[in-house]
Amino acid sequence: MSKAADTAAENRPEQAGTEQGRYVIAGGEFTRDQRYIATRITADGRDGYPVEPGRYRLVVSRACPWASRVIIQRRLLGLEEALPMAVAGPTHDARSWTFDLDPDGRDPVLGIERLQEAYFARFPGYERGITVPAIVDTTTGQVVTNNYPQIEWDLAHEWRAHQRPGAPDLFPEAHREEMTELDKVVFKDVNNGVYRCGFAGSQEAYEKAYAQLFGRLDWLSARLEQQRYLIGDTITESDIRLFTTLVRFDAVYHGHFKCNRTKLTEMPVLWAYARDLFQTPGFGDTVDFDHIKRHYYQVHTDINPTGIVPCGPELEGWLSPHGREALGGRPFGDGTPPGPPRADEVVPPAHTPYAA
Repeated sequence: MSKAADTAAENRPEQAGTEQGRYVIAGGEFTRDQRYIATRITADGRDGYPVEPGRYRLVVSRACPWASRVIIQRRLLGLEEALPMAVAGPTHDARSWTFDLDPDGRDPVLGIERLQEAYFARFPGYERGITVPAIVDTTTGQVVTNNYPQIEWDLAHEWRAHQRPGAPDLFPEAHREEMTELDKVVFKDVNNGVYRCGFAGSQEAYEKAYAQLFGRLDWLSARLEQQRYLIGDTITESDIRLFTTLVRFDAVYHGHFKCNRTKLTEMPVLWAYARDLFQTPGFGDTVDFDHIKRHYYQVHTDINPTGIVPCGPELEGWLSPHGREALGGRPFGDGTPPGPPRADEVVPPAHTPYAA
C-alpha cells in the first residue's frame, strides 16, 4: 500500500512567481503541482534503481517543509550512512536550488552548482519544479525521484535492511487506514493550507483557505488534548507531517503568509505538542530557523519585496517544559531514540535554541 496517494493530482494551471511548484488557478486560489518523478528506489530494483548504500545522494534544503519530513525520517531510521545527504542553501532563484553552502558553490560529491543540473541530466529541458527533496544517483549524476511521500514510504520499507537497530515503525500496519485519511485532510488544510493563504490571488480565496486552516487546527487541538500523538501511542509519519508545518508557523506562516488568527504559542495544546516533538531526538535537532526565515522572506519577493528577514521570534520557548509526558505514550514504540546527529550534519548553533 503506497502513501503517495496525495501526489496524484494532475492540475496544470498557469505557473506564477518564483516559488518552485507554485501555481494559481482562476479565481485566485493557489494549487500545487503534484506531478512528481515516479521512479522508485526499491530493494529488488524493479524500476532500475536498487537500494545500494552509498550510491544515492539525498538533496534537501532545511528551509523546505517537504524536505524536512525526509530529513527527520532519515534520522529516526538511522539511514545517515546508507543515504548521504547534500544540503542546498536556503534560497533559490527561478531556475533552481543551489549549493552555495559548499566550498566553491558546488556539491562535493555531485560536482554541480545547481540541483537543476541533475534534473536536466536525466530529463533535458525538464519543465516542472526543480524541487527538494530529491534523490540523485551518484553513478550517473541523474535525478532519480523527487516524489517525497513515496520517498518516505520507501525509506521505511524498501530500505529496511539498512535501518539502525531500534528504528521505529513509522507506518504501523494497524493504523495505516486511519493515517491515510488523516494525512489527506492535514495536507489539504494545514501543510498546503498555509500556502493557500499566503499565495492566494483574491480575498475570497484567502478567506476560504484561512477558515479551513484554523478550523483544522482547532480540530487537531481537540484531537490532541487527551492523546500525546496523532495516531495510537507512538510517533508515526503523520506526526512528522504536522510537525514540519507547526515548527514554521510563528516564524513565517503567521506573518508572511497572513495566517494570523493566533500564533502557535497562543494555541496551548498544539504548542505543547510541537514542543514535545521538537525536544524528541531526530526532530528539533534537524531544524534550522535561520534557513527557514531566509527562504520564505527572501525568495517570495512578490509577498515581501524588500527581502527584509525579521529578527524574531525568540526561540528559547521551544525548549521549555511541555507536560505532554503525562498523557503517556511511547515515542519510539518498541524501538529506541536515534543517537546524536553526525558532526557534519549539526545545525549551526546560532540557528537553533539548542545553542544554549
